[in-house]
Amino acid sequence: MVYLADFLCALARGAPDNLLQDFRKEYVMKLDAFMKTVLLIIAVSLAMIALRPVISSPPVHAQSGDAYPFYIEPGVVMLRAPDGSKQVYGRMVVDLRTGKVWGFPTMTQDPYPVNQMNSAPPTSHPFLLAKFAFGDTDK
Repeated sequence: MVYLADFLCALARGAPDNLLQDFRKEYVMKLDAFMKTVLLIIAVSLAMIALRPVISSPPVHAQSGDAYPFYIEPGVVMLRAPDGSKQVYGRMVVDLRTGKVWGFPTMTQDPYPVNQMNSAPPTSHPFLLAKFAFGDTDK
């Protein structure tokens, strides 16, 4: 094995060309082994990245129930406040987390709030109609 210091000393003394060829050959072999190792590491890393989705695919949350677990009753119904203060047309919505039944007034039999006197889109604010005791079903 020829070291760089030995090569420089031999070169300073007027060493023959075969020493230079031996040094180049060993240097190229070391560089070649290093490059092959680096390329192998890169290839293995890329293969791991490419095969990760195939081996362990990530879970799909197309219909996860995390956002708003509401049940919206189809159609428009007559909403009556429990205290008798209101009686309007609207949509009935059940909050499946708490069991509360909410009424969203639409004022008409349309499935969404309408205000023909104003061009701005109206907002329907809910009022509490009742509550389902979902907790009692565990008994």
